Amino acid sequence: MNKVILMGRLTRDPEVRYSQNRDDNLAIARYTLAVDRRFQRNGGDQNQTADFISCVSFGRTAEFAEKYFKQGTKICIDGRIQTGSYTNKDGVKVYTTEVVVENQEFAESKNAAQGNGGADFSGGSRPTPSAASGDGFMSIPEGIEDELPFDIK
Repeated sequence: MNKVILMGRLTRDPEVRYSQNRDDNLAIARYTLAVDRRFQRNGGDQNQTADFISCVSFGRTAEFAEKYFKQGTKICIDGRIQTGSYTNKDGVKVYTTEVVVENQEFAESKNAAQGNGGADFSGGSRPTPSAASGDGFMSIPEGIEDELPFDIK
């Protein structure tokens, strides 16, 4: 089984190119994901560094990356590891390893990424947990009974 799941931040905007296929142009996106790595030294001190993982996506997944992903965006991906090799212009054989992305999604809200702590996107006001009644449930605000998908009586 060849399955990879990673979460990290984009080191730069995805680089997207389109194939020159006669039938249709296939989008190909390449980006590098900085994935935190925690390790302990002999003294028990925890240090943190990052691994920089090359990723490639194709088709709609690549188009999504081109449209929505920017440097610093925290994402979660799953896919498979693919290895390959080529000979560069100096005649040296170069070995490659990259993750072929099958699924990708945002790992934090847009506002959290901007330092706002993940505010609500619904446009409405949400009751805070401190608004809970004594039984641990929040009270339903007046006037929204018709909008609820269930009966509150």
